[in-house]
Formats: sequence, C-alpha cells, structure tokens
Amino acid sequence: MAKQILQDRPVGVRCRQRAPALWLAVLLIAAVGCSAEPADEGANANQNVEAVVQSQGDPVGKADDAAPPTVTLSPPELLTREQIEAGWISLFDGQTLFGWEANSNVNWSVVDGEIRADKGEPGLLLTTAPFADFELRCDFWFEAGGNSGVFLRTLFDPSDPARDCYELNICDSHPQFPTGSLVGRAKVSSPIEAEGSWKSYYVRAEGNRIEAQLDGETILEFEDDTDAIRAVGFIGLQKNSGAVAFRNVLVRPLGLQSVFNGTDLAGWRQVPGSQSNFEVTGGSIRVTDGPGFLETEQVWDDFILQADVRVNGKRLNSGIFFRAMPGTQDAPSNGYEFQIQNGFENGDRTQPADAGTGAIFRRAAARYVVPNDEEWFTITLAAHGSRLSSWVNGYPVVDWEDTREPNENPRRGLRLDAGHISLQGHDPTTDLQFKNLRLAPIRR
Repeated sequence: MAKQILQDRPVGVRCRQRAPALWLAVLLIAAVGCSAEPADEGANANQNVEAVVQSQGDPVGKADDAAPPTVTLSPPELLTREQIEAGWISLFDGQTLFGWEANSNVNWSVVDGEIRADKGEPGLLLTTAPFADFELRCDFWFEAGGNSGVFLRTLFDPSDPARDCYELNICDSHPQFPTGSLVGRAKVSSPIEAEGSWKSYYVRAEGNRIEAQLDGETILEFEDDTDAIRAVGFIGLQKNSGAVAFRNVLVRPLGLQSVFNGTDLAGWRQVPGSQSNFEVTGGSIRVTDGPGFLETEQVWDDFILQADVRVNGKRLNSGIFFRAMPGTQDAPSNGYEFQIQNGFENGDRTQPADAGTGAIFRRAAARYVVPNDEEWFTITLAAHGSRLSSWVNGYPVVDWEDTREPNENPRRGLRLDAGHISLQGHDPTTDLQFKNLRLAPIRR
C-alpha cells in the first residue's frame, strides 16, 4: 500500500548496490576501438552489478542469513524461445539485483532465485529503466498480515498513489484497497486471498487502461479518466510490512512500430563514403563488406528498440548506432553504439571480446555474452535520458548512466537530443542480418 510510504525521505536519495571487484574487471575490457575513427574521450565502463547470492533456507525472509556472494559463469534460462521472439525481457536475472535501485533501507537481497525483503522502513526496489506501455508478469509471495505491492509507471519516490504511480496492491487485510486493487484509484470487486502462497500477477498497461489478472483470472479493468494519468515511469516492488518475495519478473514492451518494412530500404539512406553492401534478403537487411553505415531518415531521442540479429561468421564485429549525428564521409558514425560481437575469451562468457554484444561500446561492456554466432538472437535497447539499458535474448547485460558533460557528439559527451539509428558494416569480413527492427518512443 502507498499510505505513509517515503513521506519523510528526501527526494532523489538513492541506495545503490556496488559491483564486486571481479565484475568491475570484466566491465573494463572495452579498450580496443570498434571503428576506424579515433577513440572517444571520457570512456567509463562502470555498471551497477550485483554478485550472485546463493543460499538454502525458508521460502521467504531470512534475507540477512544469505551465504556470501559468489559469481556465476552461466546465467539461468529466464525465458522460453517463444517469449524471446515475442519481445519479452527479464527485469530480474534470477541471481542479482542488476538493473534495480532501492529508495529506502529495506534489506533487499537475492536468495534461491527470489528477490526477498523482510526488514527496513517502507520502500521500493525500482527498475533503473522506465517503461510506458507494456505487459508485465510477476510472481509474488507475502506473509500473513503483510503489506506489499507492484508499482507501475511510478516516480522514484512516490508519495500520492492516486497521482504518482499505479500501485497494484498486495495486502489482503487492507480495509479500502485489498489485494488486486489500484491503491487510491480502483478497488477489486470481491476479496482475494493471496497471503501465504505464491501467486502470479499479469498486467497490461496501455495508454490510460490497465488490466490485471491473478493466476490467470481477470480481477481488474481500469480506465484512468483523471488529470493524473501516468504515461511512463519505473516498475517497483514494495516492501511495506512483513516478509515479501518476488520472482519471474518479466516485461514485454508494447506499441513498437516497424522501422524497416521487410521489402526495401525505404526510410533508410546510405552514409556517404560507405564501402558496405546493404541489401534486403528474406525479410532482412543484410550487411556485407565495409566499412559503411546505413542510417534512418527519421530521428529519435528516448525509445525502446528491439531487433533480431544474425552474425554469419565467427567473432564478426558490427553495431547499431543511435542518437547519431547525420553521417558524413568524414564522420560517418558519431553516435552511441550498441555493440554486436559474440566472441569471448578463455571459454568464459563473462570475458567478452571487444566489449561483447549488448555493450554500449567504449562506455559499458556487456557483463555476459549471451548469443552465439550463426544463430538469430533478439536485442532490446532502452534509451531514456542519460540512462541506457540493454538485454540480449531477454537477459539484462548493460545498465549504464551517462554522467559526462553534454556534447552534441556522443563520442565526446552526453547527448540527449534526437539522432539517427545507423547499422554498421565494420570491415571487409562483415556479414550480418537485421530483421524485425521495431521501436517505441518514450516520453521523457
């Protein structure tokens, strides 16, 4: 429930988790350039990475009894192939709090593949990336008499649940808005008994409409006709009172529109001086030879981008540039770069070659190389203000905030202005395919 939450907390105070030394070493690999242009200034590869927590114990609670952190070399299978192809991503990697931030002193931890908490003043664990229209799946457990919630499109420090968020309540004993209600906005029609056992929420938030299901049954259909519609915000997990646990936290962005029609290169243009070949084959854009760039005519600033990619060779190098300045023969790729390079060192996927697929090149290395060469894989990139996050096959690999001084050129500093999306042909060995390129703008 939102009542009394964070009312005494200074706005903007964030409790960040720190990366263990091994992960920091992994994240500093991106030292070699990805293009023939001079190296960027001000590179920074720090990320908010958690170590894996593994322990045995009760289904929930006992968070302070967790075993010392260890690092895994292989992430769990979080999504099915069907979910990946449909665009689902996992907000929780099953092992760490990577991609999350707390706004209070709650003792959030990962135990046995669950996010757990049972101590601390009321507060939220929030995604670092905001979302607009989406589907959400989340399993939850809370003890008898407990109080929790799943916050949708929330501010970082919400104080008024009727204006600052949509709080899907988890509290059977709440006198006004019991489990399944939107606190301060809409009450479920009949009481729900959820405490003491694992339950599953499904939410569809689209425009001003929110639908909620519990264990597959629709419990709420709400249309916001107030002047307090929340169009975009973070997803938050709440610990208010009592022990609580969450697992299988998945999101599928909605409202993405194609930026490639699958038949020709309408809406795209080749950057002057390009030596790459760009052709449409089998519903995909195939890029061979290089160097060269193919950029969109349209520009975007904040967005979620998804695409399917195939690397037709071993350890080939490419990238998707974004918020890019218009390409010229002398400066073809002045933008942020979503790196594509599936190689890794020493048989260890936590040691990416050339920063790794999903990296923000020269800024933040991928913490794990998820995809294989010569297989289709799905990428997701969320760009919102200075926060850049990426997923590969639904697995979160980068969460980075650009804290550099503003600069028109993203190679030199923070760029918030809209820019082009550009596909890279890296060198004469390049052979890649891109399909199902789709994008949804996000309001800042």
